[in-house]
Amino acid sequence: MSSNDRGSVSYFDIDTDNSGQRIDNWLKRELKGVPTSLIYRILRKGEVRVNKKRVKPEYKLQAGDVLRLPPIRVEEKKDNEVMVGDKLKNLVERSIIFEDKYLIVLNKPSGLAVHGGSGLNYGAIEAMRQIRPELKQLELVHRLDRDTSGCLVFAKKRSVLRALHEQLRTKQVDKRYWALVSGAWPAKLRVVEKPLFKNTLASGERVVRVDAKQGKPSETRFRVLNKYKGATLVEAFPVTGRTHQIRVHAAASGYPIALDDKYGEAEFDKKMKAVGINRLFLHAASISFIHPKEQTTIRVEAPLEANLAQALERLPSE
Repeated sequence: MSSNDRGSVSYFDIDTDNSGQRIDNWLKRELKGVPTSLIYRILRKGEVRVNKKRVKPEYKLQAGDVLRLPPIRVEEKKDNEVMVGDKLKNLVERSIIFEDKYLIVLNKPSGLAVHGGSGLNYGAIEAMRQIRPELKQLELVHRLDRDTSGCLVFAKKRSVLRALHEQLRTKQVDKRYWALVSGAWPAKLRVVEKPLFKNTLASGERVVRVDAKQGKPSETRFRVLNKYKGATLVEAFPVTGRTHQIRVHAAASGYPIALDDKYGEAEFDKKMKAVGINRLFLHAASISFIHPKEQTTIRVEAPLEANLAQALERLPSE
């Protein structure tokens, strides 16, 4: 289809290969050259219809769906205006820590969004698609906050994506995070169960708080890895997968994560900056799941970036 000269209404039949994919992701991939902001606008205004009904961006397409797109006219863009820069592509390429015929696992750098949107032209998925243009069905399996580093999984085939989404839904995926928190985390504090409520501000910024009435049930399990003077390195295992869950559960327990600009503690952050920490100290250190094709358990570990590892060495032990 021509992505920049679509002057009439179009209809598409969704097949099994596209089943299970979020509609916003499908549109971003199919409508190359169309600004992300326009895609979300036509979704919000109800101009995109599935089976004659309005849908939200998070709607997951099903085989047999009939998709209606409105007329879309955008100016032809030069290739270099929509391309991800070589510097970022090289960084993403170097950050691949596992790859086979079905999967890619990236040690995502902190500061890189997982996808474009909210004022960003591109993220990890757009960069990966330009690095691997032959992978027509490449999709994100899950998400990480922009400031969180570590294991990020991509599926190369739709069937692999569906299998891993089912494992996520049935809690068969084991994700372990490392976080440096303020104070002396008590070894006996192993489980934090606090209901979380997500509030999106007018600016689009997401802020999450503990809310007994409106919050959704949320559970994170913690384990102390190392103790320092005034700080603790903990492993966090999110049983549920709420937005900012580990960050809010740590802060609400009295032990905020280093350099957390939303839920952190200024005095602690000042001390951590002095030893060289310049970003949120939350790292997706490992991920385990059943390989969708080989049916064996796979575990991938993402090494901590050098400046965080060096900062830990500078911290005085307790």
